[in-house]
Amino acid sequence: MRRFWLIFMSILLPVLSWGQINVKETGSGTAFPLVTSHKVVIYYDARDYNVVEKTACLLAEDIKRVTNKKIAVSSKKVSSEYAVVVGTVGHNAFIDQLVIEGQLDVSAISGGWEQFVIKTIEAPVKGVKKVLVIAGCDRRGTAYGVFTLSEAMGVSPLYWWADVPVKKKSQLYVESVNYISQAPSVQYRGIFINDEGWGITPWAGKTFDKELGDIGLKTYAKVCELILRMKGNVLAPAMHPSSGAFNKYPENKLVADSYGIIMSSSHCEPLLFNNVTEWDKKTMGEWNYMTNKEGINKILDQRVSENAPYENIYTIAMRGIHDSGLVGVPKDKEVSLVEEVIADQRSILKKHIDASLDSIPQIFVPYKEVLDIYERGLRLPEDIMLVWPDDNFGYIKRLNNEEEKKRKGGSGVYYHISYLGEPHDYLWLNTTPPALMFEEMRKAYDTGAKRYWLLNVGDIKPGELGMKTFLDMAWDINKFNFDNINNHQVDFLASIFGEKYREDMNDILSSYYHLGFQHKPEAMGWGYEWNNEHSHERVTDTDFSFANYNEAEGRMQEYDRISDKSEKIWNALPESYKAAFYELVFYPVKGAALMNKKMLTAQQNRWYARQGRAATNYLADMTKAYHDSIDYYTNQYNSLLDGKWDHMMALAPGWTATYQKMPPVMTIKLLQQAEMRIFLPGQDCFLGKTTLNVLPCVNPYTRKNLFIELYNIGNQEFSWNAKASDSWIKLSRYSGTTLLQERIIVSVDWDKVPVGERITGEIEVVSGDNVEKIYLPVFNPAFPSVSELKGWYVEDNGCVSINPGKYHRKVENEDIKIQVIEGLGYENQCIQLGEATKPVQNPRRSKKAAKVEYDFYTFNAGSVTVYTYALPVFPINLEHGTCFGVMIDDGLLKYASNNAKEYSGEWRENVYRNSTVNAVTLNIDKPGKHTLKLICSDPGMIIQKVVIDLGGMKRSYLGPETTIVQ
Repeated sequence: MRRFWLIFMSILLPVLSWGQINVKETGSGTAFPLVTSHKVVIYYDARDYNVVEKTACLLAEDIKRVTNKKIAVSSKKVSSEYAVVVGTVGHNAFIDQLVIEGQLDVSAISGGWEQFVIKTIEAPVKGVKKVLVIAGCDRRGTAYGVFTLSEAMGVSPLYWWADVPVKKKSQLYVESVNYISQAPSVQYRGIFINDEGWGITPWAGKTFDKELGDIGLKTYAKVCELILRMKGNVLAPAMHPSSGAFNKYPENKLVADSYGIIMSSSHCEPLLFNNVTEWDKKTMGEWNYMTNKEGINKILDQRVSENAPYENIYTIAMRGIHDSGLVGVPKDKEVSLVEEVIADQRSILKKHIDASLDSIPQIFVPYKEVLDIYERGLRLPEDIMLVWPDDNFGYIKRLNNEEEKKRKGGSGVYYHISYLGEPHDYLWLNTTPPALMFEEMRKAYDTGAKRYWLLNVGDIKPGELGMKTFLDMAWDINKFNFDNINNHQVDFLASIFGEKYREDMNDILSSYYHLGFQHKPEAMGWGYEWNNEHSHERVTDTDFSFANYNEAEGRMQEYDRISDKSEKIWNALPESYKAAFYELVFYPVKGAALMNKKMLTAQQNRWYARQGRAATNYLADMTKAYHDSIDYYTNQYNSLLDGKWDHMMALAPGWTATYQKMPPVMTIKLLQQAEMRIFLPGQDCFLGKTTLNVLPCVNPYTRKNLFIELYNIGNQEFSWNAKASDSWIKLSRYSGTTLLQERIIVSVDWDKVPVGERITGEIEVVSGDNVEKIYLPVFNPAFPSVSELKGWYVEDNGCVSINPGKYHRKVENEDIKIQVIEGLGYENQCIQLGEATKPVQNPRRSKKAAKVEYDFYTFNAGSVTVYTYALPVFPINLEHGTCFGVMIDDGLLKYASNNAKEYSGEWRENVYRNSTVNAVTLNIDKPGKHTLKLICSDPGMIIQKVVIDLGGMKRSYLGPETTIVQ
C-alpha cells in the first residue's frame, strides 16, 4: 500500500505543486536567500536564447521593485556562493551539467512544450553553497519559470499595464522547492489588438512612442512582455488603417522574437500580410485572385521570405481587403478558388521555410462568409488548424464534429471581448462575464479546440481582467469550473487591494457583469448601427420600462450602488494603489453607471415631457451632467500618473455609433400655477385606456410595496394631503408640499387586511380643488396559506416569473447533468441542460428524459404563453441543434429553439439583448399547483428566465421580477 501511495504521489505532486513557489521575508536554513546580506548573482548562458537573457534581466528588475536592491546579472561561469541560474535545457552548460550529474531531474519536462523546473540545490559545485535553478524545456518555458518566481515575489503581470503596485519587502527567501510545471492546456495562446484607432494608437503615437508617432518598437515591447508574463505566446498585431502595419517597421518582428512571442495575424491577413495598408492598388493592381493571382502571390512570397527566420503562425486562405468578403468571385467558384489559394500559399511556405509543411503552424479561420465556403465542401489539408470564431459577441458559431476532431492540425478558437460591427460596437468597456467566457471556451476545449486560442482585446485597456482570465484558462483550463470562475478576477483584485475588500469587490464585479450582460453600456442608446450601409445609430427610448417592474429605475439604482461602493474603496486606498484601482475597477464601473444614467435619464426626460411634468427640464440638465461626467472621469483616467495613459481612454465611437454624444432631450414651458397630477406603476398608457387610478394588485405571497407618484405640471409648489380608507393600508407620508414630484410608498398590513379575493381599498389625495382617488386591489384568499406555498413560484398580477437556477427537482441520466451557472443571465443565474458535447436526447421518452422542474401555483387557468429566455448559443456542429422542450404537468410537449443565422434580423436581436426569447402556447387545466418542465433535447442549452403569462404580462425588457414565495 505504501509503495502504491508513493507512486501515486509521484504522479500527483507536479499537479499539486502549481502555485507552491513560496517567497517570504524570513526563511529557515533550507531556504534560498534571494535578497539578504548574502551576495546573489543571476546567471544565464550567453549561448541561450535572447528571451532568456531578457527575462533574467527582468527578474533583477522585479527584485529591485520589491526590495529596492539591485542584483547582478551575469553570463559568466557560475561562481557566486548563492546563485540563481536561469536557462534552457540543452542551451545552458551549468544546467546541463547538473542534469548529467543527477542533481537536476528534467525528465518530466524533456521534450515538453513550455514547461519548466524550479529547484533549490545545495552545494552543486565547489565554491557554490546553494543555487536556485529555473530550467525550461524551451525558451518560453524558461521565461515562464522566471515570471512564476516574479509573481511569487509579488510582482503582478499587470505591474506596468495596470500600474499594480508592488508590496515592498526588505528581504526575500525562497523556500526549498522542487517544482515541475505542467504543459499548458492550449498550445498557442494569445491576443489580437484590434479596432485600435481610439485607444492604443493615439496613446502610442502621442504619448509613449512619440518619436515614431505610431505603434512601434517601444509599444510592442511592452505588449510582448505583458503576454509573456501572462503565460501567453502569440500576438496578432494591430491592423487597422489608423496604425502602421506591424511589418512596416522591421524592428517590430525583432522585438517580438526577443521576447519569444510567436507572431500571428487576424483572419483577414494571409501569410502575415496586412492588405489594409500594405496593399497599394495603384502599383499592385486589384486584390482579386481571379484577375491578379501573380501580383498577390508575389507580395505574399516576399512577406514569408522576410519573416521565415522567426516563429510565426500563418493565416491561410483569403478574404477581401480588410474585413470584407472575396472580390469578384462567383458563388459557385468560391470553394475551388479558395482551395487554389490555399495550395499556392502552402507552396510559398514550403519554398521559404526549411521544415516539413505539416510542421509549419497554419490556421484557417472560417470567419463570416468563409464558414459558408468551408461548409460547402472546401477540402482543407489535414495539418492546418481549424480556428472557430465566435459571432463577435461571445457565442462560438461552430465547433468540431467527430471527423474534425481527428484532424492532424487540431483546432482552436478566435474569441472577442471587444468588437466593431453590427448590430452595435462595444469598444469602450469589457463587460463579457467570466462565466460566459468559461462556458464557451470549456465547450470548445472539450470538443478538441485546444491548439490555438486568440482573444480580440481591442486596445488591451480596459480589458486587462478579461485578458487575464482568458490566458489563465488557456494555461490551465482544469483549474476552472462553474463554482470558481466568478471568483477568479475577485481573487486577483483581493491579492492586490487586500482581503478586507474581497466581499465588496465580489459584489461590485458580480453586479457590473450582470448589468452589462443584460445590455452593454455602449448600446444603451438603443439604436442599431450599420442598419443600412454605414448608417449612424439613432438614439431612441430603451425597452427598459419606467412604468413596469421598476426596471429602468432599479437599473440606475443598482449602478449607483456599485459605483458609490467602488468610489468609497478608491478614496480609502493608499495613494500608491489608487491608479490601479481606477483603471481596473472604478472607471469601468463608474463609466457604465454614467452611460446608463445618461441614456435612461434622457429617456425619462422625453417621457416626462409628454406628461408635461415640472421635472422635465431638471432631467434635461441631469442628462447633460451625466454626459459631462463621463468626459470628466475619462480625462481623469488619461491624467493618471502624470499622463502616463494620456489618449488611451476614449468612448470609442467606431464609425457609426452616437452613444458617446449627448442624447436628445426636451425642455418644456410650464404652467405658472401649480397643478398636481399622479402616476401609478403599471400605467403604460395615460389616455384612452382607463379613467380610473388603479394600482397593481397586491397579495400576501409576494408582498410587494407600491407607490403613488405625485408630480407637478406648474412652476409653483402645491400642498397635498392623503388618507386611506382602511387601517390596513399604510402610507409613508400623509401630507406634504411638492415643487417637482415625490412618492408615497404604499404597503399593506397583512395581519389586518380582510380575507377575500376581491378586496379593494381606496386612497384619496387632495390638493386644493383637485381630488384624486386611487384604488388598491388586494388578493388575499383564505387558501392556500403563505406557508403552504413557501418556496413555490406563484401567479402575481397574471404572471408566474421563474429563475431557472432555483429549481425544485431535476432528472438526470448517464449523459445529461443539470448545471446551475452563477454569474450569467438576466437573473445572474442560469440552468444548463446538459453539456453541449453530449449526445442529442429524445424528450418524448419522458421517463428517461433529462429535465428540470419548477413547482408553481396559479389562481387562473386556460391557455397561457410561456416565454423562455435562453442564451443565444449556436449548435456545436451540424449534427446538433438548439432545441429544448417545454411542458406543463404532463400536457403537450412543445419545443423552443434558437436557429438564428448570423447577421439575420433574429440574430441581431438576440445578441443585442443577449437572449433568445421564445414563446409557446400551453394549457393549464385548472387553478392550483402545477409543474413547469424544461426538458433536454440538444444538450448545452442555457435558460436564463421563464415567464408564464396568464394575461397580465406588461411591456418591459427583462420581464417581471421572480415571483417566488419567500
